[in-house]
Amino acid sequence: MPNQEAPAAQHGAPHHIAIIMDGNGRWAAQRGLPRGEGHRRGVEALRATVRAAGDLGVGILTIFSFSSENWSRPQEEIRDLMGLLRRFIRNDLAELHRNNVRVQVIGERQGLSSDILRLLQEAEELTQGNTGLLLVVAFNYGSRQEIARAMRRIAEAVTQGRMQLGDISTETIRAHLDTAKLPDPDLIIRTSGEQRLSNFLLWQAAYSELVFVPVYWPDFDRAALEDAIAEYHGRERRFGGLLARTAS
Repeated sequence: MPNQEAPAAQHGAPHHIAIIMDGNGRWAAQRGLPRGEGHRRGVEALRATVRAAGDLGVGILTIFSFSSENWSRPQEEIRDLMGLLRRFIRNDLAELHRNNVRVQVIGERQGLSSDILRLLQEAEELTQGNTGLLLVVAFNYGSRQEIARAMRRIAEAVTQGRMQLGDISTETIRAHLDTAKLPDPDLIIRTSGEQRLSNFLLWQAAYSELVFVPVYWPDFDRAALEDAIAEYHGRERRFGGLLARTAS
């Protein structure tokens, strides 16, 4: 599906927010519940966050839904996660479409089961004409793997004579990433109190503001999102340079 320009943010919200939705299992463990219940409550938090992002005027919301490393989890948990994905798309896609949300999926699709592939394609195709919030779903995604795929594409172009070595630049690499034509995140939020990116948007996060929230993902809500945005607005983004008032 060709990428489209994302809508501009309104009301001073960051244009692009990315979220590492962490802590479902620990949320469940604290309550003596199975991990699957934590994932189910995490889906509810996702629904609320998508609605809140749209209300606040965010242009792009990227969510880390399933990493390429998550396949190493117990098979029962993987089946539960895939079941939640199926239910989310079947039950929530119509509402996303009604609310003018456009869905884009990033990550490695090769090797995915045919039914999961069909669901991801359905989400993209149904909403491709929408002009509201762009919801980017990172599924079977790992940033190192993404960069390696980009390098292979560039190497193939050089080998086939479609590109010269001297043509390769940071923009060349950006254009071959899964997120080509998307702006880098202004703000990356991680829940659960962990303070690392865990192989998420490593290239794109070069100048993103990082906010680490102590609550587990199932407890993340509109107020927590607003607090993270407020912290973002308190930062001074310099992109490697000096602030105008301190430059000499």
